[in-house]
Parts: sequence; C-alpha cells; structure tokens
Amino acid sequence: MHKTLLSSLLAIALIGSVQATSAQGQSLNIAFADPLSSLDPHLNNYAGDRSVDLHFWDLLVENNYNKLQPGLALSWKNLDSKTWEFKLRPNVKWHDGTPFTAEDVIFSYQRARNVPGSLATFAGYLRTVESVTAKDPLTLVIKTTIPNPDLPLNLASVHIVSKHVGEKASTDNYNSGAAVVGTGPYKWVSYTPGERVVMQRNDAYWGTKPLWDKINYRYISNAPARTAALLSGDVDVIDKVSVSDLARLKQSANVKVFAYNGLRVLLLQPSFREGPTPYITDNNGKPLEKNPLLDGRVRRALSLAINRKALIDRILQGAATEANQWMPSGTFGYNPELKDIPNDVNQAKQLLAQAGFPQGFKLTIDVPNDRYPQAPETMQAVAQFWTRIGVKTQVEVLPWASYSARANKNEFAMSVIAWGNGTGEASYAMVNVLATVDTKKGLGASNWNHYSNPAIDKALTDSTEEFDPAKREAILRGAAKVVADDVGVIPLFHYQNIWAARKGLKVTPASSDRTTAMMVTPDQK
Repeated sequence: MHKTLLSSLLAIALIGSVQATSAQGQSLNIAFADPLSSLDPHLNNYAGDRSVDLHFWDLLVENNYNKLQPGLALSWKNLDSKTWEFKLRPNVKWHDGTPFTAEDVIFSYQRARNVPGSLATFAGYLRTVESVTAKDPLTLVIKTTIPNPDLPLNLASVHIVSKHVGEKASTDNYNSGAAVVGTGPYKWVSYTPGERVVMQRNDAYWGTKPLWDKINYRYISNAPARTAALLSGDVDVIDKVSVSDLARLKQSANVKVFAYNGLRVLLLQPSFREGPTPYITDNNGKPLEKNPLLDGRVRRALSLAINRKALIDRILQGAATEANQWMPSGTFGYNPELKDIPNDVNQAKQLLAQAGFPQGFKLTIDVPNDRYPQAPETMQAVAQFWTRIGVKTQVEVLPWASYSARANKNEFAMSVIAWGNGTGEASYAMVNVLATVDTKKGLGASNWNHYSNPAIDKALTDSTEEFDPAKREAILRGAAKVVADDVGVIPLFHYQNIWAARKGLKVTPASSDRTTAMMVTPDQK
C-alpha cells in the first residue's frame, strides 16, 4: 500500500511540475510549518509571523545574510554616542498610495512597545530608545538612553506600519486585512486563520520587482503532509522538511532539497520557579516542597545525562549540529573555548545524590507538537535519558497556542524553545531568553523559565554600550561561559534549515530560517 501511494504521488508530481512551470512568474504555492498567531506585525515575535510579515511590511534596516543593508532607511550615522540620524528612502508609497514619512516610523516604534495581548513582545529591540523625532519628513533622529552601537541591528527586527491606518487599528483590524497596508513587495488578498494567507504582487514596490504575481502561503503543520503536498504538485515549496522524508525527496527526480546550516538552537528551559509544582513530584507522586531545578547540581546532572550525538544521529538523521551554547560556531559571540557537553551518566547520578536526590524524582517535560521539527520525538528520547539516572520523566505534548500561553507564565517545570538567533549574534538571545524578566524594559520576553543571573544582566548592559567589536565580542563570549557554568538553559543542538522545491525552482534564504516568496527564484542550472 505504501509503495502504491508513493508511486501515485510521484506520478501526480510529474503532472504538477509541468502545470506549475507554465505558471512560473505568475503564482507560487508555499507550504509552511510555523503557526501564525496574527497578521499584526507587532503582536508576537514568532517565526511564522515574522516570515509572513516580510511580504507586507518593510524594516528601517534590513539584516540579510547577517549583514546590515539599507531598507526604508538609505543610510544612518552617529551624531554622538547616544544620537543617531537615519536618512529615509524617498518616493516610497504605502499600498494605498499614501507617501511614507518619518512619522510612520515614530508611530511604529511607539506601537511596538506595548501591543495588547502580546505573548512575545518586540519591546526588547527598542529598550534603549529614549526618543524618536523627525527633523524633516525624510530625516529621523533617534536618541538612546545609553550608547548602543547595535541600534541599527535592533531596528532590523521591528516592522514599520502606516500611521494613518495603524493609529485607528487593533490587532483584529490587521487580521481582517483592513489594516494590512504596508510598503512591502506584496499586498493582502485574504487570510484564513490556521489555513492560509493569499497575497498579490505590489507593482509599485520601491525595491526589486517581485517575481511572483500571486502567493498562496499555506499552513501545513504536519511534516509528512507537507512532503506529500510537494510530491503531488499541490505546492511548489515546503519548509522545515522532516528528516524522515529527506531520502524520499532526494530520490525524486522532480524535487530538489536545499539544506543550510542554521542559527536556531533547541533549548530546554528548567524552571526557576520557587515552591511546589504539580510537574515535579517525589517518586510517590507528591509535589516537592522545594523545586529541585533551583539546584545547579540537578540542572548539570540533567544536562550530562543527555546523549546529544544520539539525538542528532537517530532523531535528526544528521540534520543538526551538537550545541554546547546558544550560538553556533562561527557566529558573533560564540565562545570556542567551551567544550562539548559530555554524556556522563555516572557523574549525573553522583550530582543528584549530592543534591539530596539519590533516588531521583518525577518530572514532566512540556513541548509543542506543531512548532519545532522533531521536538516531541527529541523530548521522548530526553525523557528516557533522564529516567536512566533516576529522574522518571514523562512528556506532555500540547498545541502551540496552549503551550505558549502557559509557558509564558512559567507554569511548566521544563519548557522547550527553539530559539532562532535571527540577528546572527549572541545578544539577541540574551535580551529575550536569558535576561531577567522585566516587561517594562522589554527584557526576557521568551525567558519562560524565569532564569535570572546578575552577571548576564550586566554583560548585556556592557555589551550594549560597547562600540569596539572585539571588546563587545569578548563580553558576549564571557556571557556564554556564565550561562554554561550555571546551566541556565540546557542546549541540545542547532538545526539545519531545510527547504524543498519542485524542479526548476531554487530556494536561497536571506536570513535565518524565515520562509518567503522572495527567496524562491527559477533555478538556472
């Protein structure tokens, strides 16, 4: 039956490839994996939202290929250590024909700080911004509270929305399409939550003319279903290819696989919550009065119990690299002096005994089932590793919508996050995942375990103010060692980013693991 189904899919793919080729330059069908919470580009700093946003909205500064490039700002410079001047691009129009001006940027940065209902705020990128003013319609002046050499990089993550539409709009208005009036390469056509976003080319776009007339951007959370959709010709491109489907896709004459080393790291976040929790009990099921994860020896024992090489070989099929810190090798802030974390079961048991748990305890890992590739399977393996050292572990799998809301409240004992490291440097995770939670300052938006270390907070402040790149990187490398020594998070591996497309198309990512129509071009080979 399996062979018959596969043969049928391949046969259909031949037809689909011919049909799709005739439509090249007119329409593109993309199946994406990351759930979309909203079309409001300031609501949540989620991967799926960010990918869709790039079609409709532009950025003041763009970060492509880990290099800053002009966006809606043509140039920027320091007037002094706390003052920046941005020259804006002339003749840019919103989708409704209204001219873009500095007032739109001012409004956007005010709005992004505090959007009702946000679970992953963008405020951290604006945490050092004291004021934003317009010298004239195309000249913007930004003053910071402290010297911040990374301000342009920070701004490369906050989309610019139209003031004349946005000041009267709520998140619901963005989801209905009424407020989706951007300057980006595509215009809104329709949005069906949980299903798809349809877009039309913006012929008045200020940048390179978009290749595709129409984009059908479909949400298919199930990896085998995305693969089947590609093989059947139902879609042209899929992202986050399941490693279990790689061999089948590579064998298809009508499909090409595009794999790139990625920035995204899969992290375990042990809760630093005080007091008892139903997710940690003694071996009889009674909640412990004190959270054992507050003890660094317990956290280190859990980390040592994990066989990362086995996870990568058996579950990821080699499509990942072992992680001993949140940044991958070769990036800004990666500490090359940190050694790979060994798999040492005996030492793990000794540490548990020293911490007062010679017989272990019971623990629950919570993980989303529709968000991170192979995360549920990985957690099942981690649970087995931990059970072997006496920490009897069960895995609770939840849909992302429920998981994210509860994780955000530090409800779980052990959370799972695949952090994208989208800026290509270490301070991004420090602001969002590792800094002490402070909503007013926009810090710790994804610090679900409420980790807090004064040394990390100081390193973040120091690195933010340091203009010398070598000194700044030294600070970030030091921070990586502090977190590793403290086991503030437990890193597992860095994903490869894997796309697949029908024959005749090429996928070239511009940044991290975003998936956009602008990445897809005809394959000239």
